[in-house]
Amino acid sequence: QGRLVDSGGGPVQTGGSLRLSCAASGSSYSGSSWGWFRQAPGKAREGVAGIDTDGTQTYNDFAKGRFTISKDNNRNILYLQMENLEPRDSATYYCAVTFGVRWFGDLSTDRVDVWGQGTEVSVSS
Repeated sequence: QGRLVDSGGGPVQTGGSLRLSCAASGSSYSGSSWGWFRQAPGKAREGVAGIDTDGTQTYNDFAKGRFTISKDNNRNILYLQMENLEPRDSATYYCAVTFGVRWFGDLSTDRVDVWGQGTEVSVSS
């Protein structure tokens, strides 16, 4: 079975930007939908954004207008471009894959079949 490798996290000031990346290793997961989740200390893991196999995108409300999910299907890399970051965005961000063709707008953790190891984002005020 393959794995997902997240990268791109780090410290950033309020209003700054970051781009997270996720690369698949050992499996292309080409027939799967991909997504980003995050978990802040003491809080439950939550969905951030998802992209279906047909390119349909789903965003949690807090991500709309600030975050953009995209996927390079040739290189099999998932991205999350994050703009105008706020301290409340501080969390560990996880790449994820669901073997379903679509998220159907439902970014639930129980739909995830494969997780990345996570990359930490810290936004200072």
